[in-house]
Amino acid sequence: MATTRIEPQPIPTRAWNARRTLKGARLGPWLRTTDPKQIGILYLITSFFFFIVGGAMALLIRGELANPGLQFLSNEQYNQLFTMHGTVMLLLFATPIIFGFANVILPLQIGAPDVAFPRLNALSYWLFLFGGLIVISGFVVPNGAADFGWTAYPPLSRAQYSVGIGGDLWTTGLIVSGLGTILGAVNMITTLVCLRCPGMTMWRMPIFCWNMLATSLLVLMAFPILTAALFGLVVDRHLGGHAFDPANGGAILYQHLFWFFGHPEVYIVALPFFGIVTEILPVFSRKPLFGYLGLVFATLLIMGLSMLVWAHHMFATGAVLLPFFSFTTFLIAVPTGIKFFNWIGTMWHGQVTFESPMLFAIGFLVTFLLGGLTGIILASPPLDFHIHDTYFVVAHFHYVLFGTIVFAVFAGVYYWFPKMTGRMMDERLGKLHFWLTFVGFHTTFLVQHWLGNEGMPRRYADYLASDGFTALNVVSTIGAFILGGSMLPFLYNVFKSYRYGVVAGVDDPWGHGNSLEWATSCPPPRHNFTSLPRVRSIRPAFELHYPHMSERLEVEAHVGRRRKERETSS
Repeated sequence: MATTRIEPQPIPTRAWNARRTLKGARLGPWLRTTDPKQIGILYLITSFFFFIVGGAMALLIRGELANPGLQFLSNEQYNQLFTMHGTVMLLLFATPIIFGFANVILPLQIGAPDVAFPRLNALSYWLFLFGGLIVISGFVVPNGAADFGWTAYPPLSRAQYSVGIGGDLWTTGLIVSGLGTILGAVNMITTLVCLRCPGMTMWRMPIFCWNMLATSLLVLMAFPILTAALFGLVVDRHLGGHAFDPANGGAILYQHLFWFFGHPEVYIVALPFFGIVTEILPVFSRKPLFGYLGLVFATLLIMGLSMLVWAHHMFATGAVLLPFFSFTTFLIAVPTGIKFFNWIGTMWHGQVTFESPMLFAIGFLVTFLLGGLTGIILASPPLDFHIHDTYFVVAHFHYVLFGTIVFAVFAGVYYWFPKMTGRMMDERLGKLHFWLTFVGFHTTFLVQHWLGNEGMPRRYADYLASDGFTALNVVSTIGAFILGGSMLPFLYNVFKSYRYGVVAGVDDPWGHGNSLEWATSCPPPRHNFTSLPRVRSIRPAFELHYPHMSERLEVEAHVGRRRKERETSS
């Protein structure tokens, strides 16, 4: 039987036009993402937005205080600005930005493919975002935003002294964003405890991970107290409650609740940045970290002591036990001093190079040290009575918090930018940014110590020419505008580097990275690693990239033990 061959015929197809990407199509994946690296970047971007908003408020405040008399703000507007400035900077910038770094870096450092609860992680971010927007939306409602100070002491924060819904938006927004912070802390603790890779024991975790663990535990102890106090304010304002009536404790009860949250909050926003600086110093000193165990135990000691010092904010009330809280405040300087000793020991005799991350890390050391020394002054009740309500406290507060947070934030951004984006930042713009920030900051706040010692009260919108405060206020205002201008080269650097920066073609563009994030590509794949190196020490990435030094490092790591063994055997 003859076979018939059938030639293949072309299949008729319909010509389709090339699809154009819809506007906003790239935004969708970011809005529904559960990838911790993307959520971390969202945290960072949103926190920097609030940082710019808070900084703009600060420039308005400094502009108003440059000369005696009311310049362009009324007393009410001034009160709203400094209330919202403190709230935005502390609770909508400093606190959430630590979860930005943690989401990007922490799973990488412990070799985890993801966080423990990805959807809860996304919910935490959205709670923070919408809570923050609720807080600042007070500016667009009748009677304006909250104007009772960022500490919200009653009776000023109760309904009869704070009319309008600005105060209600403030309390509601902070409750919502605080819930996001609590859920984020639960996520970080669970991730650190349950998702470490093989070989990553607790005593091989990077210091940043230890500090995030301590921070998350502090969040779980402190933020519920703030939430309870804010609910008490809401009940008093609208439901006829008497939580903060004078007969029930009034302002003193509220101050205990607020500062039981408030002082741990200082270390909630400090400890992660201690960790960031601790990650940076060994890399740019070309040395191993000095005193790993000392840094870990100092972190844990700071975490414990930070829960015992809240009432040093209340010395002037006369309603607290002065000797105990003064002693514990002095005592907390000891573990902080241990950290400084270890940071200096890490740099000592190292081959230090001064790239942008290292410059900001050193700026952190200088600024935080000065802030800590003024804190020792305020820990003494007789001195605190003299300067408690003056600009000395404003200067100390900004030296400690700006010196800790902002310098370390910029150090972390410059350090991990290639890991997040795959591109390097411009070093010349980075150095310009550092010097403008450093000079602007110290010009702004150093003179405020002298203003406070001369008696200039904080929270006042005006002063008299005869008070003698004008010259130093002009200097402070000039410094503030230099500091504000320092953000311009940074923002341009981020935009330029993200679009056109030099591609980081290797896992570790800095060359001496220690922790596991430098053992994967820049940027990492969706689940962080294609393969994991062996984790045998606190420097797994360094051992991976320098295998010929592994034996030497192992010998040096046990040199003290071997010397002791030789002495015992002899």
